[in-house]
Amino acid sequence: MKKVDELEMEDELRPEYDLKSLRVRRLGSERKSFGGTNVRLEPDVAKMFPDSDAVNEALRFLIRVIQENKLAVPKTTPNGS
Repeated sequence: MKKVDELEMEDELRPEYDLKSLRVRRLGSERKSFGGTNVRLEPDVAKMFPDSDAVNEALRFLIRVIQENKLAVPKTTPNGS
């Protein structure tokens, strides 16, 4: 096994080139999403929402409706009483 010193490559890059500050450019389907979650909408659904804010607003409304309906449904026992 080689020592760590032997594994490091020498480069001719000038010290003023700080590559750590460069942004990575993604290619392919993730190109527009840097760290976010992508959700693909079917064309008929996408037609109803002009942007991601509209989708989020609609989904938050749906979440509230579901949560409110869960609270409003009375619990029954397994024997139906």
